[in-house]
Amino acid sequence: MSSFQKEADDEKCINTIRTLAADVVAKSNSGHPGAPMGMAPMAHVLFSRFMIANPKNSKFYNRDRFVLSNGHACALLYILLHLLDYKVSMDDLKAFRQVDSLTPGHPESSHTDGIEVTTGPLGQGISNAVGLAAAQAHMAATFNKDGFDLINNHTYAFLGDGCLQEGVASEACSLAGHLQLGNLIALYDDNHITIDGETDVSFTEDVVKRFEAYGWHVQVLKDGDNNIESIYNAIVEAQKVKDKPSLIKVHTTIGYGSAKQGTESVHGSPLKADDIVNIKKKFGFDPEQKFHVPDEVYARYHAIGERGAEAEAKWNALLVEYGQKYPEEHKELTRRIRGDLPEGWEKKLPVYKPNEKNAASRKYSEIVLQAISSSIPELVGGSADLTGSNLTRVKEAVDFQPPSTNLGSYAGRYFRYGVREHAMGAVMNGLSAYGGIIPFGGTFLNFVSYAAGAVRLSALSQHHVIWVATHDSIGLGEDGPTHQPIETAIHLRAIPNLHFWRPADGNETSAAYLFALQAKKTPSVLSLSRQTLPNLENSTVEHAVKGGYVLHDVKDEKLNIVSTGSEVQIAVAAAEILNKEGINTRIISLPCWEVFDAQPKEYQLEVFRSGAPYLSVEAYSTIGWAKYSHEQYGLAAWGASGPYDKVYEKFGLTGPNIAAVGKKVVDYYQKKGGEVISPILHAI
Repeated sequence: MSSFQKEADDEKCINTIRTLAADVVAKSNSGHPGAPMGMAPMAHVLFSRFMIANPKNSKFYNRDRFVLSNGHACALLYILLHLLDYKVSMDDLKAFRQVDSLTPGHPESSHTDGIEVTTGPLGQGISNAVGLAAAQAHMAATFNKDGFDLINNHTYAFLGDGCLQEGVASEACSLAGHLQLGNLIALYDDNHITIDGETDVSFTEDVVKRFEAYGWHVQVLKDGDNNIESIYNAIVEAQKVKDKPSLIKVHTTIGYGSAKQGTESVHGSPLKADDIVNIKKKFGFDPEQKFHVPDEVYARYHAIGERGAEAEAKWNALLVEYGQKYPEEHKELTRRIRGDLPEGWEKKLPVYKPNEKNAASRKYSEIVLQAISSSIPELVGGSADLTGSNLTRVKEAVDFQPPSTNLGSYAGRYFRYGVREHAMGAVMNGLSAYGGIIPFGGTFLNFVSYAAGAVRLSALSQHHVIWVATHDSIGLGEDGPTHQPIETAIHLRAIPNLHFWRPADGNETSAAYLFALQAKKTPSVLSLSRQTLPNLENSTVEHAVKGGYVLHDVKDEKLNIVSTGSEVQIAVAAAEILNKEGINTRIISLPCWEVFDAQPKEYQLEVFRSGAPYLSVEAYSTIGWAKYSHEQYGLAAWGASGPYDKVYEKFGLTGPNIAAVGKKVVDYYQKKGGEVISPILHAI
């Protein structure tokens, strides 16, 4: 990079951002004006001198990625997108935080053009940025060739004091240091303010030493309000460091220009009208004009966009040359960028017959991964320090590691996340957001709860992420209640746009992977057993991929038992007892509620037909099962420590006991009289 050259309109551009931030938040009477005003110089320097992106094609693959981790400052991001000529108009700025606007209260990647990842819950954005940077390193190592530096973008992130206090950021930044992600540059808005006031009431650690200990390259800037040359020089220095991520600690004044600058008063509340008038006077703007952008500011930012368009044109030309010299790699890269799965991969999915050897569903999962891994190279896995338990690493796997460690390479497809479940979830969101990668990560189902914030944002953002969640019930046995998920399933089932799969055998496990890999805009959690499960009669991939089906049918049924996962075999055992006693019993396997609910109503009513009561059986809390059953049997409290079969016996989850419960259900509804209507039939 050349040395810093100050432009005549730099100050006007910065102050335009500041005055727009004040106007945007004031009109909505809601939002955070202070951080955008304080970070305006950082933003202007980054976008005017460094960022390579094309507003006319926000998905240009080799664009630099920008993440606003302190998402409450989104007025800043929306203003930048507008100035750069993304699909964010002045009217959109005026509709900030209004219903159905393109400028919601926090940035949403699936909603607004130019937003890379959804942020707002603090710490998630910088953790996503780690995933974005790792994705670039992986794709570059996989596809770049001598003379073809195709994939070489940077990931830039802004973050604040709040982000650095969240545990997920600590997990992810520690991992980033280990991975030596030199393409990641984070600018820390060090304004010393949170909602409660000065950070000295709760946050007094030495951030510089902390990040140096993580293995980051750290710089400190004393004046982020006015000294834009120092910001420029710091970014240049950060770009030179190839074996460490960089943190630039920039001291700023929150709400710069306001009468209440430097206080919590400008953090989360609109500025007063007279304050905005004085701000505009101070910065040389007409106080009577609102939402004003000088022509020269538009011109400057449109030129930035044109720079990005030129960069994309050059990249496209390089990609054509690459295709001429490396046709197979070109075909593979462009397929992955489009998000298309390889043709015929699903033929590799294992299928099972009832007499085949029993195995835990985590083992069936391992068999699937081994079978399809070579056919789907974009399937990039990992585990939060439970590889041997989750069974997530295929035999030929190479770890994703810095080459200098001799532990693997950046072309490796297996991530060692360490004991960092939350970071794993957030990093996977970043890997997915980058494009060309389908990430999966393993942990125990109970510990997906550690990552709940990342899982929720994955669903909101429509990330294609797969969780391999093993040891999914009291069936894990001796580890006891601390590890046995009771409430986890209903939590995950309640998250919109999340598929929670709980397969009962090998075919259902293959079906779960089939659907999860094809669900490009929906994350999935695969809930898998530690204990062995039999391959069931009438179980097929074709049946299970519908989310629910009749596993065992009878005529003139007196009872229906609906179940999932490891309890389906218990339902089968109970039905055998009941059928022998003349109580005709149907069995329904419902491995994924969300997928079943998306089936045509006609099919749903074939499965859940009226005529006899439905009893649900699952080794979890029964909350939610009233949607599919008249009566529910499950766990009312915590599990217990002991051999898994004894734990199941303790809680009555055995064939004989469920048969006895089923008899009570049949007796009750016979005495009650009247028609028994399907539980899925409702007025609304």
